[in-house]
Amino acid sequence: MSEPRVAVVGGGLAGLSAALGCADAGARVELFELRPWLGGATWSRSRDGLEIDNGQHVFLRCCEAYRGFLRRIGAEDRVELQPRLDVPVLAPGGRVARLRRHRLPSPAHLGPSLLRFRHLPLGARLRAARTARRLGALDPADPRLDRLRFGDWLAAQGEGAAAVDRFWDLLIRPTLNLPARDASLALAAFVFRTGLLTRPAHADIGWARLPLRRVHAEPAQAALGALGARIHLRSRVEQLEIGRDRCVLRVGGRRVVADVVVLATPPAAAAALLPPAAGVAPRDLERLGRSPIVNLHVVFDRPVLPYAFAACVGTPLEWLFDRSRSAGLARGQYLAVSLSAADAYLGRSRRELRARFLPALEALLPAAREARVERFFVSCEPEATFRQAPGCQRLRPPAASALPRLWLAGAWTDTGWPATMEGAVRSGRAAARGALLAAGRTRGLPAEAA
Repeated sequence: MSEPRVAVVGGGLAGLSAALGCADAGARVELFELRPWLGGATWSRSRDGLEIDNGQHVFLRCCEAYRGFLRRIGAEDRVELQPRLDVPVLAPGGRVARLRRHRLPSPAHLGPSLLRFRHLPLGARLRAARTARRLGALDPADPRLDRLRFGDWLAAQGEGAAAVDRFWDLLIRPTLNLPARDASLALAAFVFRTGLLTRPAHADIGWARLPLRRVHAEPAQAALGALGARIHLRSRVEQLEIGRDRCVLRVGGRRVVADVVVLATPPAAAAALLPPAAGVAPRDLERLGRSPIVNLHVVFDRPVLPYAFAACVGTPLEWLFDRSRSAGLARGQYLAVSLSAADAYLGRSRRELRARFLPALEALLPAAREARVERFFVSCEPEATFRQAPGCQRLRPPAASALPRLWLAGAWTDTGWPATMEGAVRSGRAAARGALLAAGRTRGLPAEAA
Protein backbone atom coordinates (compact mmCIF):
# COMPACT_ATOMS: atom_id res chain seq x y z
CA MET A 1 0.00 0.00 0.00
CA SER A 2 1.40 3.41 -0.97
CA GLU A 3 1.99 6.06 1.63
CA PRO A 4 -1.01 8.38 2.14
CA ARG A 5 -0.81 11.86 0.64
CA VAL A 6 -1.80 14.57 3.12
CA ALA A 7 -2.27 18.23 2.22
CA VAL A 8 -2.12 20.71 5.10
CA VAL A 9 -3.48 24.20 4.48
CA GLY A 10 -1.97 26.70 6.89
CA GLY A 11 1.49 26.97 8.43
CA GLY A 12 0.74 28.13 11.96
CA LEU A 13 1.31 25.98 15.02
CA ALA A 14 -1.80 23.94 14.26
CA GLY A 15 -0.74 23.26 10.68
CA LEU A 16 2.87 22.54 11.63
CA SER A 17 1.76 20.15 14.35
CA ALA A 18 -0.61 18.38 11.96
CA ALA A 19 2.05 18.14 9.25
CA LEU A 20 4.60 16.71 11.68
CA GLY A 21 2.12 14.20 13.06
CA CYS A 22 1.34 12.95 9.56
CA ALA A 23 4.95 12.97 8.32
CA ASP A 24 6.14 11.12 11.42
CA ALA A 25 3.64 8.37 10.55
CA GLY A 26 5.12 8.05 7.07
CA ALA A 27 2.64 10.12 5.10
CA ARG A 28 3.71 12.23 2.13
CA VAL A 29 2.93 15.74 3.30
CA GLU A 30 2.55 18.98 1.39
CA LEU A 31 1.96 22.14 3.41
CA PHE A 32 0.60 25.34 1.85
CA GLU A 33 1.01 28.70 3.57
CA LEU A 34 -0.27 31.98 2.17
CA ARG A 35 2.32 34.15 3.85
CA PRO A 36 6.06 34.13 3.09
CA TRP A 37 6.85 32.63 6.50
CA LEU A 38 5.70 29.84 8.80
CA GLY A 39 4.54 30.25 12.39
CA GLY A 40 1.07 31.72 11.94
CA ALA A 41 0.36 34.11 14.82
CA THR A 42 3.88 33.58 16.20
CA TRP A 43 6.32 35.29 13.87
CA SER A 44 9.39 37.51 13.93
CA ARG A 45 10.96 40.05 11.65
CA SER A 46 14.00 42.30 11.55
CA ARG A 47 13.57 46.01 12.21
CA ASP A 48 16.29 48.60 12.73
CA GLY A 49 18.80 45.88 13.48
CA LEU A 50 16.59 44.13 16.05
CA GLU A 51 14.77 40.79 15.87
CA ILE A 52 11.18 41.71 16.76
CA ASP A 53 8.42 39.26 17.65
CA ASN A 54 4.91 40.20 16.63
CA GLY A 55 3.74 39.61 20.20
CA GLN A 56 4.64 38.03 23.51
CA HIS A 57 3.52 34.42 23.66
CA VAL A 58 3.91 32.65 26.98
CA PHE A 59 2.99 29.12 28.01
CA LEU A 60 2.54 27.23 31.26
CA ARG A 61 4.09 24.04 32.54
CA CYS A 62 0.69 22.36 32.05
CA CYS A 63 0.95 22.95 28.27
CA GLU A 64 2.19 19.42 27.64
CA ALA A 65 1.30 19.20 23.93
CA TYR A 66 3.08 22.47 23.12
CA ARG A 67 6.14 21.44 25.13
CA GLY A 68 6.10 18.09 23.32
CA PHE A 69 6.02 19.98 20.00
CA LEU A 70 9.12 21.90 21.06
CA ARG A 71 10.90 18.67 21.98
CA ARG A 72 9.93 17.11 18.66
CA ILE A 73 11.44 19.96 16.62
CA GLY A 74 14.50 20.25 18.85
CA ALA A 75 13.62 23.67 20.26
CA GLU A 76 13.07 22.93 23.93
CA ASP A 77 16.35 24.65 24.82
CA ARG A 78 15.14 27.81 23.06
CA VAL A 79 12.54 28.57 25.73
CA GLU A 80 12.76 29.40 29.42
CA LEU A 81 10.49 27.78 32.02
CA GLN A 82 10.33 29.06 35.58
CA PRO A 83 11.34 26.53 38.23
CA ARG A 84 8.47 27.96 40.28
CA LEU A 85 5.71 30.47 39.50
CA ASP A 86 6.83 33.99 40.41
CA VAL A 87 5.16 37.04 38.86
CA PRO A 88 6.08 40.60 39.92
CA VAL A 89 2.93 42.75 39.88
CA LEU A 90 3.71 46.45 39.57
CA ALA A 91 1.55 49.49 40.35
CA PRO A 92 2.28 53.20 39.82
CA GLY A 93 4.56 54.71 42.41
CA GLY A 94 6.96 51.78 42.46
CA ARG A 95 4.71 49.48 44.52
CA VAL A 96 5.39 45.78 43.89
CA ALA A 97 3.54 42.63 44.93
CA ARG A 98 4.31 39.07 43.82
CA LEU A 99 2.18 36.09 42.88
CA ARG A 100 4.25 33.06 43.86
CA ARG A 101 3.88 29.33 44.17
CA HIS A 102 4.69 28.08 47.65
CA ARG A 103 5.62 24.62 48.92
CA LEU A 104 2.08 23.70 49.87
CA PRO A 105 -0.44 21.29 48.34
CA SER A 106 -2.95 22.67 45.84
CA PRO A 107 -4.90 24.92 46.18
CA ALA A 108 -3.11 26.23 49.27
CA HIS A 109 0.09 26.76 47.23
CA LEU A 110 -1.15 30.21 46.17
CA GLY A 111 -2.61 31.20 49.55
CA PRO A 112 0.37 32.97 51.15
CA SER A 113 1.01 34.95 47.99
CA LEU A 114 -2.62 36.03 47.71
CA LEU A 115 -2.81 37.00 51.39
CA ARG A 116 0.22 39.28 50.88
CA PHE A 117 -1.11 40.78 47.64
CA ARG A 118 -0.75 44.41 48.66
CA HIS A 119 -2.64 45.82 45.66
CA LEU A 120 -5.92 44.77 47.35
CA PRO A 121 -7.19 45.42 50.87
CA LEU A 122 -7.05 42.44 53.24
CA GLY A 123 -10.79 41.86 53.07
CA ALA A 124 -10.69 41.69 49.27
CA ARG A 125 -7.78 39.24 49.40
CA LEU A 126 -9.68 36.90 51.72
CA ARG A 127 -12.76 37.15 49.52
CA ALA A 128 -10.68 36.40 46.40
CA ALA A 129 -9.26 33.28 48.04
CA ARG A 130 -12.77 32.08 48.84
CA THR A 131 -13.94 32.86 45.30
CA ALA A 132 -10.98 30.97 43.83
CA ARG A 133 -11.98 27.86 45.79
CA ARG A 134 -15.53 28.14 44.47
CA LEU A 135 -14.27 28.64 40.94
CA GLY A 136 -12.13 25.53 41.21
CA ALA A 137 -15.22 23.51 42.12
CA LEU A 138 -16.98 24.38 38.84
CA ASP A 139 -16.96 21.95 35.92
CA PRO A 140 -15.68 23.77 32.80
CA ALA A 141 -17.37 21.12 30.62
CA ASP A 142 -20.82 22.07 31.96
CA PRO A 143 -22.47 23.79 28.96
CA ARG A 144 -24.47 26.01 31.30
CA LEU A 145 -21.27 27.82 32.33
CA ASP A 146 -20.61 28.90 28.75
CA ARG A 147 -23.87 30.86 28.78
CA LEU A 148 -22.62 33.07 31.62
CA ARG A 149 -20.18 35.94 31.82
CA PHE A 150 -17.35 35.49 34.26
CA GLY A 151 -17.88 39.05 35.45
CA ASP A 152 -21.51 38.35 36.41
CA TRP A 153 -20.45 35.24 38.33
CA LEU A 154 -17.75 37.22 40.15
CA ALA A 155 -20.29 39.88 41.12
CA ALA A 156 -22.54 37.15 42.53
CA GLN A 157 -19.62 36.05 44.74
CA GLY A 158 -19.28 39.57 46.10
CA GLU A 159 -16.19 40.52 44.12
CA GLY A 160 -15.96 44.30 43.74
CA ALA A 161 -14.66 46.39 40.88
CA ALA A 162 -11.20 46.81 42.43
CA ALA A 163 -10.75 43.04 42.84
CA VAL A 164 -11.86 42.43 39.26
CA ASP A 165 -9.50 45.05 37.89
CA ARG A 166 -6.49 44.30 40.09
CA PHE A 167 -6.64 40.54 40.45
CA TRP A 168 -9.10 38.64 38.25
CA ASP A 169 -8.45 40.69 35.12
CA LEU A 170 -4.72 40.30 35.71
CA LEU A 171 -5.08 36.56 35.08
CA ILE A 172 -7.99 36.30 32.65
CA ARG A 173 -7.28 39.11 30.17
CA PRO A 174 -3.95 37.71 28.90
CA THR A 175 -5.14 34.09 28.79
CA LEU A 176 -8.56 34.63 27.19
CA ASN A 177 -7.80 37.92 25.41
CA LEU A 178 -10.94 39.45 26.92
CA PRO A 179 -11.63 41.41 30.09
CA ALA A 180 -12.70 39.18 32.96
CA ARG A 181 -16.09 40.92 32.95
CA ASP A 182 -16.81 39.77 29.38
CA ALA A 183 -15.24 36.31 29.25
CA SER A 184 -17.00 32.96 29.20
CA LEU A 185 -17.35 31.54 32.70
CA ALA A 186 -16.62 28.06 31.30
CA LEU A 187 -13.26 29.13 29.88
CA ALA A 188 -12.37 31.15 32.98
CA ALA A 189 -13.09 28.10 35.12
CA PHE A 190 -10.91 26.01 32.81
CA VAL A 191 -8.02 28.45 33.12
CA PHE A 192 -8.12 28.44 36.90
CA ARG A 193 -8.69 24.72 37.33
CA THR A 194 -6.10 23.58 34.78
CA GLY A 195 -3.48 26.27 35.19
CA LEU A 196 -3.68 27.22 38.84
CA LEU A 197 -5.56 24.70 40.96
CA THR A 198 -5.05 21.15 39.68
CA ARG A 199 -1.32 20.80 40.41
CA PRO A 200 0.94 23.40 42.04
CA ALA A 201 3.55 23.33 39.24
CA HIS A 202 1.06 23.74 36.40
CA ALA A 203 1.14 27.55 36.48
CA ASP A 204 4.92 27.97 36.15
CA ILE A 205 5.42 30.36 33.22
CA GLY A 206 7.54 29.79 30.14
CA TRP A 207 8.59 32.12 27.34
CA ALA A 208 10.85 32.23 24.28
CA ARG A 209 14.53 32.98 24.86
CA LEU A 210 15.08 33.52 21.13
CA PRO A 211 13.03 35.21 18.40
CA LEU A 212 9.87 33.21 17.69
CA ARG A 213 10.92 32.29 14.16
CA ARG A 214 13.90 30.47 15.65
CA VAL A 215 11.69 28.75 18.23
CA HIS A 216 8.88 27.59 15.92
CA ALA A 217 9.18 28.22 12.18
CA GLU A 218 12.82 27.39 11.44
CA PRO A 219 13.17 24.19 13.51
CA ALA A 220 9.73 22.94 12.41
CA GLN A 221 10.61 23.53 8.77
CA ALA A 222 13.88 21.65 9.25
CA ALA A 223 12.11 18.75 10.96
CA LEU A 224 9.53 18.50 8.17
CA GLY A 225 12.20 18.75 5.50
CA ALA A 226 14.11 15.87 7.08
CA LEU A 227 10.97 13.74 6.68
CA GLY A 228 10.58 14.67 3.02
CA ALA A 229 7.62 16.99 3.51
CA ARG A 230 7.21 19.74 0.93
CA ILE A 231 6.47 23.27 2.13
CA HIS A 232 4.99 25.87 -0.21
CA LEU A 233 5.14 29.47 0.98
CA ARG A 234 3.25 32.34 -0.69
CA SER A 235 0.76 29.72 -1.86
CA ARG A 236 -2.92 30.57 -1.76
CA VAL A 237 -5.31 27.63 -1.74
CA GLU A 238 -8.26 28.88 -3.76
CA GLN A 239 -10.62 25.92 -3.61
CA LEU A 240 -11.05 22.52 -2.00
CA GLU A 241 -12.80 19.64 -3.71
CA ILE A 242 -13.30 16.77 -1.29
CA GLY A 243 -14.40 13.59 -3.02
CA ARG A 244 -15.14 10.08 -1.85
CA ASP A 245 -11.75 8.71 -2.94
CA ARG A 246 -9.47 11.75 -3.17
CA CYS A 247 -9.18 15.49 -2.66
CA VAL A 248 -8.19 18.20 -5.13
CA LEU A 249 -6.77 21.57 -4.09
CA ARG A 250 -6.65 24.52 -6.48
CA VAL A 251 -3.43 26.35 -5.67
CA GLY A 252 -2.35 29.30 -7.79
CA GLY A 253 -4.05 27.93 -10.89
CA ARG A 254 -2.72 24.38 -10.53
CA ARG A 255 -4.27 21.19 -9.18
CA VAL A 256 -2.84 19.28 -6.23
CA VAL A 257 -4.21 15.83 -5.48
CA ALA A 258 -4.21 14.37 -1.96
CA ASP A 259 -5.86 11.53 -0.11
CA VAL A 260 -6.88 13.74 2.80
CA VAL A 261 -6.78 17.45 3.72
CA VAL A 262 -6.15 19.19 7.03
CA LEU A 263 -7.54 22.73 6.95
CA ALA A 264 -5.55 24.72 9.53
CA THR A 265 -6.25 28.34 8.63
CA PRO A 266 -7.85 31.07 10.75
CA PRO A 267 -11.64 30.73 10.97
CA ALA A 268 -12.47 33.39 8.36
CA ALA A 269 -10.22 31.75 5.76
CA ALA A 270 -11.60 28.33 6.69
CA ALA A 271 -15.15 29.58 6.20
CA ALA A 272 -14.27 30.68 2.66
CA LEU A 273 -12.79 27.27 1.76
CA LEU A 274 -15.10 24.82 3.50
CA PRO A 275 -17.38 22.91 1.11
CA PRO A 276 -21.05 23.02 2.14
CA ALA A 277 -21.00 19.24 2.65
CA ALA A 278 -18.39 19.65 5.43
CA GLY A 279 -21.22 20.34 7.86
CA VAL A 280 -19.64 23.48 9.34
CA ALA A 281 -21.76 26.60 9.08
CA PRO A 282 -19.67 29.58 7.92
CA ARG A 283 -22.04 31.76 9.91
CA ASP A 284 -20.97 30.02 13.11
CA LEU A 285 -17.33 30.70 12.35
CA GLU A 286 -18.17 34.36 11.74
CA ARG A 287 -20.02 34.49 15.05
CA LEU A 288 -16.88 33.36 16.86
CA GLY A 289 -15.74 36.93 16.30
CA ARG A 290 -12.26 38.21 16.87
CA SER A 291 -10.27 39.89 19.61
CA PRO A 292 -7.11 41.91 18.89
CA ILE A 293 -3.75 42.22 20.60
CA VAL A 294 -1.61 45.35 20.26
CA ASN A 295 2.08 45.30 21.16
CA LEU A 296 4.18 48.34 21.90
CA HIS A 297 7.93 48.10 21.37
CA VAL A 298 9.93 50.59 23.44
CA VAL A 299 13.73 50.83 23.43
CA PHE A 300 15.30 52.81 26.30
CA ASP A 301 18.89 53.98 26.50
CA ARG A 302 19.30 52.18 29.86
CA PRO A 303 17.63 49.39 31.87
CA VAL A 304 14.33 50.46 33.45
CA LEU A 305 12.66 47.11 34.29
CA PRO A 306 14.58 44.85 36.71
CA TYR A 307 12.56 41.71 35.82
CA ALA A 308 12.30 39.37 32.85
CA PHE A 309 8.58 40.21 32.78
CA ALA A 310 6.00 41.82 35.02
CA ALA A 311 2.25 42.29 35.26
CA CYS A 312 0.74 45.70 35.92
CA VAL A 313 -2.30 47.01 37.81
CA GLY A 314 -3.73 50.51 38.29
CA THR A 315 -2.44 51.56 34.87
CA PRO A 316 -3.37 51.14 31.19
CA LEU A 317 -0.28 48.92 30.89
CA GLU A 318 -0.88 45.19 31.29
CA TRP A 319 2.24 43.01 30.86
CA LEU A 320 5.83 44.04 30.23
CA PHE A 321 8.60 41.82 28.85
CA ASP A 322 12.32 42.48 28.64
CA ARG A 323 13.22 41.30 25.12
CA SER A 324 16.65 42.94 24.94
CA ARG A 325 18.72 39.77 24.67
CA SER A 326 16.43 37.89 22.28
CA ALA A 327 16.20 40.92 20.00
CA GLY A 328 19.97 41.38 19.89
CA LEU A 329 20.04 44.76 21.63
CA ALA A 330 23.61 45.57 22.66
CA ARG A 331 22.90 48.60 24.86
CA GLY A 332 19.93 49.85 26.86
CA GLN A 333 16.72 47.86 27.29
CA TYR A 334 13.97 46.82 24.89
CA LEU A 335 10.55 46.39 26.48
CA ALA A 336 7.64 44.75 24.73
CA VAL A 337 4.29 45.89 26.13
CA SER A 338 1.45 43.45 25.49
CA LEU A 339 -2.10 44.84 25.40
CA SER A 340 -4.76 42.12 25.20
CA ALA A 341 -8.38 42.69 24.18
CA ALA A 342 -7.06 45.88 22.58
CA ASP A 343 -10.14 46.98 20.62
CA ALA A 344 -9.79 50.52 22.00
CA TYR A 345 -6.32 50.87 20.46
CA LEU A 346 -7.02 49.60 16.94
CA GLY A 347 -6.47 52.35 14.41
CA ARG A 348 -4.68 54.62 16.89
CA SER A 349 -1.59 56.32 15.51
CA ARG A 350 1.86 55.69 16.92
CA ARG A 351 1.85 59.27 18.20
CA GLU A 352 -1.40 58.72 20.11
CA LEU A 353 -0.18 55.48 21.64
CA ARG A 354 3.15 57.02 22.57
CA ALA A 355 1.39 59.93 24.28
CA ARG A 356 -0.78 57.54 26.29
CA PHE A 357 1.71 54.87 27.29
CA LEU A 358 5.07 56.56 27.81
CA PRO A 359 3.75 58.59 30.79
CA ALA A 360 2.23 55.36 32.11
CA LEU A 361 5.63 53.66 31.90
CA GLU A 362 7.24 56.57 33.75
CA ALA A 363 4.59 56.37 36.48
CA LEU A 364 5.13 52.64 36.82
CA LEU A 365 8.92 52.41 36.51
CA PRO A 366 10.88 55.09 38.39
CA ALA A 367 14.01 54.45 36.28
CA ALA A 368 12.08 55.28 33.10
CA ARG A 369 11.70 58.89 34.20
CA GLU A 370 15.41 59.52 33.69
CA ALA A 371 15.81 57.30 30.63
CA ARG A 372 15.61 58.38 26.99
CA VAL A 373 13.30 56.57 24.59
CA GLU A 374 15.35 55.76 21.52
CA ARG A 375 12.70 53.85 19.57
CA PHE A 376 8.95 53.38 19.84
CA PHE A 377 6.89 51.38 17.38
CA VAL A 378 3.72 49.29 17.31
CA SER A 379 2.63 45.89 16.01
CA CYS A 380 -0.93 44.70 15.89
CA GLU A 381 -2.77 41.40 15.43
CA PRO A 382 -6.39 42.48 14.73
CA GLU A 383 -7.57 38.84 14.71
CA ALA A 384 -5.23 37.43 17.34
CA THR A 385 -7.88 35.09 18.77
CA PHE A 386 -11.56 34.39 18.47
CA ARG A 387 -13.73 36.19 21.01
CA GLN A 388 -13.86 33.90 24.04
CA ALA A 389 -17.16 35.23 25.30
CA PRO A 390 -20.29 33.38 26.48
CA GLY A 391 -21.67 31.11 23.76
CA CYS A 392 -18.36 30.59 21.97
CA GLN A 393 -17.99 26.96 22.98
CA ARG A 394 -20.96 25.70 21.00
CA LEU A 395 -19.69 27.53 17.91
CA ARG A 396 -16.32 25.76 17.86
CA PRO A 397 -16.37 22.82 15.43
CA PRO A 398 -14.65 19.49 16.17
CA ALA A 399 -11.60 18.30 14.27
CA ALA A 400 -13.76 15.92 12.21
CA SER A 401 -15.90 17.45 9.50
CA ALA A 402 -18.84 15.68 7.90
CA LEU A 403 -16.49 14.74 5.05
CA PRO A 404 -14.20 11.86 6.12
CA ARG A 405 -11.29 13.19 4.06
CA LEU A 406 -11.42 16.74 5.47
CA TRP A 407 -10.16 17.57 8.97
CA LEU A 408 -9.98 20.89 10.81
CA ALA A 409 -7.22 22.31 13.00
CA GLY A 410 -6.71 25.60 14.76
CA ALA A 411 -6.97 26.99 18.28
CA TRP A 412 -10.54 28.01 17.36
CA THR A 413 -11.66 24.39 16.96
CA ASP A 414 -13.15 22.48 19.89
CA THR A 415 -9.97 21.47 21.70
CA GLY A 416 -11.37 22.05 25.17
CA TRP A 417 -8.65 24.68 25.63
CA PRO A 418 -8.72 28.45 25.16
CA ALA A 419 -7.14 30.03 22.09
CA THR A 420 -3.54 29.38 23.09
CA MET A 421 -0.43 27.79 21.59
CA GLU A 422 -1.34 24.66 23.52
CA GLY A 423 -4.79 24.60 21.96
CA ALA A 424 -3.31 25.07 18.48
CA VAL A 425 -0.88 22.17 18.88
CA ARG A 426 -3.55 19.90 20.36
CA SER A 427 -5.83 20.67 17.41
CA GLY A 428 -3.08 19.79 14.94
CA ARG A 429 -2.39 16.47 16.66
CA ALA A 430 -6.10 15.57 16.70
CA ALA A 431 -6.49 16.46 13.01
CA ALA A 432 -3.37 14.48 12.07
CA ARG A 433 -4.63 11.40 13.88
CA GLY A 434 -8.03 11.62 12.19
CA ALA A 435 -6.54 12.33 8.75
CA LEU A 436 -4.20 9.35 8.96
CA LEU A 437 -6.99 7.01 9.99
CA ALA A 438 -9.17 8.35 7.16
CA ALA A 439 -6.35 7.59 4.73
CA GLY A 440 -6.03 4.04 6.04
CA ARG A 441 -2.91 4.50 8.16
CA THR A 442 -3.18 2.83 11.57
CA ARG A 443 0.45 2.76 12.75
CA GLY A 444 2.57 5.59 14.07
CA LEU A 445 -0.46 7.71 14.93
CA PRO A 446 -0.02 10.79 17.14
CA ALA A 447 -1.04 10.06 20.72
CA GLU A 448 -4.44 11.29 21.75
CA ALA A 449 -4.26 14.33 24.02
CA ALA A 450 -4.96 13.71 27.67
